[in-house]
Amino acid sequence: MLGGWTPLDVLREVAVTVTGPWADPAGLPTLADVARLAGVSSATASRVLTGSAGVRPQTRGKVEQAVARLGYVRNRAAWSAAGRRPGSVALVMGEATLKVFADPFFGHLLRSVSEALAVADIQLVMITVHSARECRTVSRYLRSGHVDGALFVSMHGRPDFDFPALGLPLVLCGRPVTGGNALSYVDADNVGGARTAVSYLLDRGRRAVATIAGPPDMAVGIDRLLGYRRSIAAAGSPDPGMIAYGDFSVTSGQHALLRLLDHRPGIDAVFAASDLMAVGALHALRRLGRRVPDDVAVIGFDDAPSAKRTDPRLSTVRQPVSTMGVRMVRELMAQITDPDRHPAQVILDTELVLRSSA
Repeated sequence: MLGGWTPLDVLREVAVTVTGPWADPAGLPTLADVARLAGVSSATASRVLTGSAGVRPQTRGKVEQAVARLGYVRNRAAWSAAGRRPGSVALVMGEATLKVFADPFFGHLLRSVSEALAVADIQLVMITVHSARECRTVSRYLRSGHVDGALFVSMHGRPDFDFPALGLPLVLCGRPVTGGNALSYVDADNVGGARTAVSYLLDRGRRAVATIAGPPDMAVGIDRLLGYRRSIAAAGSPDPGMIAYGDFSVTSGQHALLRLLDHRPGIDAVFAASDLMAVGALHALRRLGRRVPDDVAVIGFDDAPSAKRTDPRLSTVRQPVSTMGVRMVRELMAQITDPDRHPAQVILDTELVLRSSA
């Protein structure tokens, strides 16, 4: 379930278009073809076609000659000059389709993004990618002018996406692992939220606070672990054996909790970097006969709908997912309107929500 929604509900209510395979229309030249003939990058070709500054006259001439020679018609870029709105935006999710429908975060974000785009009468194209080959295929699709912009979610620091070379406006959900200063993104205060949660546990007298961290190839996993480490370091009790990793799933939370207890049986609190992993930790603690919060306190991150249905109810760090989706769309529309706009990095506040588990 996605926050009370089923996968069919999401597809029906959000009216998402799922594309694939992403083959270019037969016989029609693409932006990549123009760039190849002109001997420039796709990003440079895109800047020429959008009229952006900072392109040398000689380079601009080569691109314009390639356009004329190929008969290229850009079905994305000239909308602003023609006074019309963009027609479609891609939402690219870097996870397997089953995981997208299993994690309530994606359903929540998908709904907020689609509602924000619907106000502007813009179609949403949802794409999931889970392999290097899929990333390359989707990159070709995005460079070919089928959409006016793209939103990226859960990219795992994949090197397969060369964002500047895509040649279109884009915004990331979450700080990118590398190249953050050159890209626009909207994120929650993952470092501050994690630090607040762990400091609360320490202030309540917990002395052996472990963490189930997220994937180390994602900024969200890196930042929430950093918040944990800063709080633990301030208390003067760092211990690498109190850290285990998961993949934001319930099962990974169960396994991580069991590994932690194998190495440090005296753990009296756990901060999990997602609510789903916290739910897994609760299941494992119940199987082992550990009482929550009497023996082990547990705090998650997200404030997913499931946090209110666990036994005991889960304390968690709330991130403003709906606001994140709206801000991503707002920033993308600003980029489409002004191709020379400087990248924007937006960090939204989080909130510690206390329930029965801590």
